Amino acid sequence: MSVASRHYVLLIWGALLASFCVRPSAAEGLAEKFQTIVAQPEFRTAQWGLLVADLESGEVLYEYQADKLFAPASTTKLYSVAAALAQFGKDFRFETPLVRRGEVSNDGRLEGDLILIASGDPTLGGRSVESDQIAFTNGDHTYANSSKKTELTAPDPLAGLNALAKQVADAGINHIAGDVLIDDRLFDLDESTGSGPSRLTPIMVNDNVIDVVVSPGEVGKPAFVDWRPKSATFSVDAQAQTVAAGGKLDLDVFFAAPNRILVRGTIPADSKPVVRIVEVTDPATFARILLIEALERAGVNVKARLAAANARDRLPDRDQTAQLPRVALLTSPPLSEEAKLILKVSHNLHASTLPLLLAARHGKRTLEQGLRIQAGVLHELGVDVDTISFGGGAGGARADYITPRATVSLLRHMATRDDFDVYLAALPILGVDGTLAEAVSADSPARGTAQAKTGTLYWRNNLDGGFLLQSKALAGYLTAASGRRLVFALFVNNALLDNADGTGRIGRTLGNVCEKIHESY
Repeated sequence: MSVASRHYVLLIWGALLASFCVRPSAAEGLAEKFQTIVAQPEFRTAQWGLLVADLESGEVLYEYQADKLFAPASTTKLYSVAAALAQFGKDFRFETPLVRRGEVSNDGRLEGDLILIASGDPTLGGRSVESDQIAFTNGDHTYANSSKKTELTAPDPLAGLNALAKQVADAGINHIAGDVLIDDRLFDLDESTGSGPSRLTPIMVNDNVIDVVVSPGEVGKPAFVDWRPKSATFSVDAQAQTVAAGGKLDLDVFFAAPNRILVRGTIPADSKPVVRIVEVTDPATFARILLIEALERAGVNVKARLAAANARDRLPDRDQTAQLPRVALLTSPPLSEEAKLILKVSHNLHASTLPLLLAARHGKRTLEQGLRIQAGVLHELGVDVDTISFGGGAGGARADYITPRATVSLLRHMATRDDFDVYLAALPILGVDGTLAEAVSADSPARGTAQAKTGTLYWRNNLDGGFLLQSKALAGYLTAASGRRLVFALFVNNALLDNADGTGRIGRTLGNVCEKIHESY
């Protein structure tokens, strides 16, 4: 072989050797790490979807089944909140007036009715703090019956009604000779498409639930039971016992009669206080009772019977009601705060209400009409609405399906808007707060680098007592180790679980995927 030939062969071998030694691209590195996770035995029945893109340019960095439809669970709320912000504006505030039908005498007697016009304010002053913010905890009370991590917020759930009652008294009214009525006709009543309180209504006091808090006493002695909000019309029959430390937590809290709550079961001596909720069956009547009691506390005597049902049929025409003289007004914190509550804790009741509020804004009344309006808004927000489907606003409807690509399109478009700071701040932070608080360890390099919306939807598998995880999802924004700003949408559907605790484990798996994305770019 000639010298030239030998030189050529060496060049070829050098090139081949270099090809084996070259470091794989970031996309190839993520693909290998992601496929290792997908191939785990617990996902043998599951379907995965993932799209990772550069936030600014939109360059797709990695995709896997990005155009397939996936059950989104609560990542649906990314769409619902985006549409609400686009329609109402981040600074929008709900206004709930009290109006009077009748004249007020010189001695402060209202010869007629006092009417609260429900505006759809989801918190009605019951979560507000002095800084004009809405309080939340990582474990919201609306999930109390299926969670061990629920903590109540500090504000008084009756603070809004108390403020309205004080304004009535300050207006010089000290006696109401007629009735106290709740006008809940803003939209047609409907059902939530997520777990938690089910009734969608424009009047919400404490999310229309009663919180029952059970704390352990001495072993063998009754547990301590408290509840809120309190009313003279409700009674609580508590027969819960304290058992030895390490014993079984087994509590049932339910209505035995319309106004009688039963608490039964056991709580271990070493348990922290446990929250359970019961949903009221008639939110308008619930609000009426609590408002009358607030008026009485403010020094306003009410002649009407406290325990009577809300007399909706006695309300004047809606247009006439709106023109009645105003006595008091409750103004909510800005919509930016409500967006944060919905996305941080994945608040199903409030998210389910958003399409109905869109409908009402346009003079419509039904959930279907609201979703049609939402479709138009999402189209303007850069979403290919012909590739997705929604049956509600929270993420638990059978018709809810989205693609990773549509989700990334929405997230990228939201990043171009003036209200992006609000949208971003409303999302849970990986390993820090909300529903992402425990998705990665405290020492994870990715902790704090992602702000994203979670989703969880599962059903009982009655064949073996296990569970079908229909969806575990995560979508949002992530800063890579290099400082590059990314956007991603990640879904896993139809994994079989031995128990409900497996949903938390899968959540940490999605957190691990975030870690892989973070380190790969």
